[in-house]
Amino acid sequence: MKKINVIGLGAGDLDQMPLGVYRHLKQQEKIYVRTNDHPVIDQLEQEGIKFESFDTIYEQHDNFESVYQTIVSQLLERVQQEESITYAVPGHPFVAERTVQLLVEKSKKAQVELSVLGGQSFLDAMYTALRIDPIEGCQVVDGTALNRDQLEVSSHIIIVQVYDAMIASDVKLTLMERFPDDYEVTIATAVGSKAEQLTKVPLFELDHVTTLNNLTAVYVPPVQEETLLYGEFTKLREVIATLRGPNGCPWDQKQTHQSLKKYFIEEVYEVLEAIDNEDDDHLIEELGDVLLQIMLHAQIGEDEGYFSVRDVIKAVTEKMVRRHPHVFGEITVDNVDDVVTNWDEIKRQEKGEDHQPSILSSIPKGLPALMEAVKLQKKAAKVGFDWEDAAPMWMKLQEEIGEFLLEVKAQDSTNMQKELGDILFVTANLARYYKIDAEEALLSTNRKFANRFHYIETATLAEGKKMTDMTLAELDEKWEEAKKLEN
Repeated sequence: MKKINVIGLGAGDLDQMPLGVYRHLKQQEKIYVRTNDHPVIDQLEQEGIKFESFDTIYEQHDNFESVYQTIVSQLLERVQQEESITYAVPGHPFVAERTVQLLVEKSKKAQVELSVLGGQSFLDAMYTALRIDPIEGCQVVDGTALNRDQLEVSSHIIIVQVYDAMIASDVKLTLMERFPDDYEVTIATAVGSKAEQLTKVPLFELDHVTTLNNLTAVYVPPVQEETLLYGEFTKLREVIATLRGPNGCPWDQKQTHQSLKKYFIEEVYEVLEAIDNEDDDHLIEELGDVLLQIMLHAQIGEDEGYFSVRDVIKAVTEKMVRRHPHVFGEITVDNVDDVVTNWDEIKRQEKGEDHQPSILSSIPKGLPALMEAVKLQKKAAKVGFDWEDAAPMWMKLQEEIGEFLLEVKAQDSTNMQKELGDILFVTANLARYYKIDAEEALLSTNRKFANRFHYIETATLAEGKKMTDMTLAELDEKWEEAKKLEN
């Protein structure tokens, strides 16, 4: 069987190369190397060792993955022409070396034996240069594919393959989403060699350093300052657990799912108010309050041994993936209506309903009456139980108003309530027909009334009068003034 020997050239100078690796290299007539850009290559060439690099392939492609795929393809082709070849890479073959991973994947199919002879990882030199212990928690991540949400800010972070200013700029912008702009990081270049250089800079200057090359890595120390962790989900979970814990807050400790219900509703309405006011700062605060309610419920569930916030997150993630097959699967949709239809069908299957349930059964209990009316009408409209134009709705509204006035004349309060409900229900139907959010429309009118009434209060007080001493005509005059100011 053909054979490829993979050699790690280590992270530093020739003096640090293991004797076995050195002897193997000396025995080879020619060695394929991913890149000549490594401090030990010159030293080995001076000893008569010949290398053939794949540096020219980098110039032929726009992305690294294509480069690595091409290198591996050429290696597998060349080994077919010889009994065995040696391929050398910087550092250790299994540390930040994509071509070796590709060789592992493809060598078996190509019927090529793969022998890995080791080499010193640059990580050993990094730990020594930075004086850190990875057992405290350490992440090694690729600078060309850095994901902000995968970073563990409480651990040591070593970012490799920060080749140039462009990659450094992307790394900087990603890190600045999780760290302060002036957070101190270390640029480590050629660690373990005589050219080793450690440069500490504030994060915002990361891409301004001139020593960036293929031997450069960036070290981000663990966050120590407590307040810098306030944006982390794990910190929030810890805070909530502490509040509910033995030495926590008496108020938080005594809360139950039932006792928190009213607060949840209040917080949701405050979110809606912030949205209406287009106040982003207020919205951040109120969304945080809603999240607090979720976290408290999850912590109560965990304290009682029934569920945790992980179960909550897992459940909603699974549901979103399952109910969006047009995004995460192979289903095709043409419009929003198709999405809703798929959603309803998947939801029905999830509940194991062999028979067709009432189309109204999915409407949540406890909604505000106006919102519930609109949802009832929308569900009924799906099966054709709906007027096609507004004229019958207006006729129905006149009919309901007439019936209400008859009950008023009869002074029947019970029937008056029923007929007024009918008026409101038809009004909601009209709002739906004209694509107006009935709840939002009424909220807007409520706020308009409150603002105008506040103007009357303020204007009356400024004149040294009391509203209770003024006639309705005088108050109405102030009301009209408030309307003019709005315009």
